[in-house]
Amino acid sequence: MSGHIHLSVDGAIAHVTLSNPGKFNAMSRAMWRELKRIFNTLQADASLRVVVVAGEGGHFCAGGDIAEYTDFRFHPEGLRDFHENDVWGGLSAMLACDLPVVAQIEGNCMGAGVEIACCCDIRVAGQGARFGAPIAKLGFPMAPREAELVSRELGLATARQMLLEAALLDASTMQMRGFLQSVLPDEDVAGDVLQRAQRMTRLAPQAARLNKQTIRALSVGQGAQSLVHAAFDYADSTEHREGIAAFLAKRAPAF
Repeated sequence: MSGHIHLSVDGAIAHVTLSNPGKFNAMSRAMWRELKRIFNTLQADASLRVVVVAGEGGHFCAGGDIAEYTDFRFHPEGLRDFHENDVWGGLSAMLACDLPVVAQIEGNCMGAGVEIACCCDIRVAGQGARFGAPIAKLGFPMAPREAELVSRELGLATARQMLLEAALLDASTMQMRGFLQSVLPDEDVAGDVLQRAQRMTRLAPQAARLNKQTIRALSVGQGAQSLVHAAFDYADSTEHREGIAAFLAKRAPAF
């Protein structure tokens, strides 16, 4: 098996780095399983405040590791297990994480890379980044859960263009279509993402987690009314009191 996902922690920032040298960080089965394990670990760590997801060596992720595909893709049961357990296991762990997740996107962001980026909250890309899911050239469609995720985050028109036309889109186009928050010169991306993450560590962590939970519920069609019952339980929390007190005292809050 090839590829690995590196986890490092710097203060309240977790850095998750996709690494598959020589394959533009294409995702192997082992990497999908590592992704799930790592994000489950991050979700349980109360000391963390933000996660940065990046690729190694100037690329985000070029898709799946096709060298493995002949081992399981030609049998329905094996194919279902791969997508429902390995791939969706990793993606759903990212989606379930209450920490803000920032994507640092450079170079190739294809297929699996697009799916991973779709699980991030803030997406910053270099001007040289390219996006697509040209799996029609490989003779197979996108799995249903993954297609639902991609269609929701990219928008149906862009998802159709990527899947039906095998289109590759540049970073400026993806920003114009609302997928990227920022596009920068390639050499500035890493520094910008780190500064964003550092700023986010100074914000209210409980509020961030609650916002993630609300946005996640709304994104899958759960109405706002269903959230109201427990939505205001934070009222007497230390964080809430500190934020209001700091504002009134004209000082920086200590979260």
